Amino acid sequence: MQHGVRFRHVNPLGPFADVGVTLALASRRWASESNVHTATCQNPLLHRTPDKATVIDSNDGMTNRAARAPETSLYEPVKAFLERLGFAVKGEVCGCDIVGVRPGEPPVVVITELKMTLTLELVLQGVGRLRAADEVWLAVLATRRGRDRDRRAHRLCRLLGFGLLAVHPANGTAEILAEPAPYRPRPNLPQRRRLLKEHATRRGDTTRGGSSRQPIMTAYRQQAIACATSLEAGPMRPRDLKAVAPDAGPILRRNVYGWFERVQPGLYQLSDAGAVALGARGERG
Repeated sequence: MQHGVRFRHVNPLGPFADVGVTLALASRRWASESNVHTATCQNPLLHRTPDKATVIDSNDGMTNRAARAPETSLYEPVKAFLERLGFAVKGEVCGCDIVGVRPGEPPVVVITELKMTLTLELVLQGVGRLRAADEVWLAVLATRRGRDRDRRAHRLCRLLGFGLLAVHPANGTAEILAEPAPYRPRPNLPQRRRLLKEHATRRGDTTRGGSSRQPIMTAYRQQAIACATSLEAGPMRPRDLKAVAPDAGPILRRNVYGWFERVQPGLYQLSDAGAVALGARGERG
């Protein structure tokens, strides 16, 4: 007959058990406060750099970005394009997608960044490469109606000194959309004159910048309101309104808002629509 025996669990750490528990809790607390992954002991917020080569602000935190198949599909056509220009091309150099070097004193360095679409992030990457390269190219997947076909994007690239390539992986070609050369846009003198005239003739600052869901108080509208207000007193001629509206003649003839009626040649009065607009919309003055 076996007598009842109580077995007590003995911790192999002995007197150091409490110390081990304390150290474990402290290490977990330190890991959570410093954003360190408890399994890998790596801080995801710290930027890891290769042991031998210095990374020039790489596209993301991935160590091996060559595994991203969509962007790598653009590599071969862009490489062939640069090689035809006499560059020795290599991929993934110090965080840059493509680096081409043409021998010389000093050597010519070209950096190309690849993205499937033309985004702000790609443009900012190009800005970061400008100080390390003689030329910077941005290469994107060619589309029919995408951002790569937007002429404003082409002008932006030229203003920043970037080249822009549209890549066709199917046939292995790269289409030049903008070249990395000094660029100054051709002045738009008519638009400049309109801006200066509107700014000079508009009275006060009546519309807040960024407004999109309310009528903009343009100089033309201000003069039309001035004409309507004066015509409340009775029919008048355009020359009688010159003091309050320098463009009274064209405004009365065109009658864009339908506020005026011609009583006889050279004489106008306020229409019913004009009276309603002044009263109901509170546009007097």
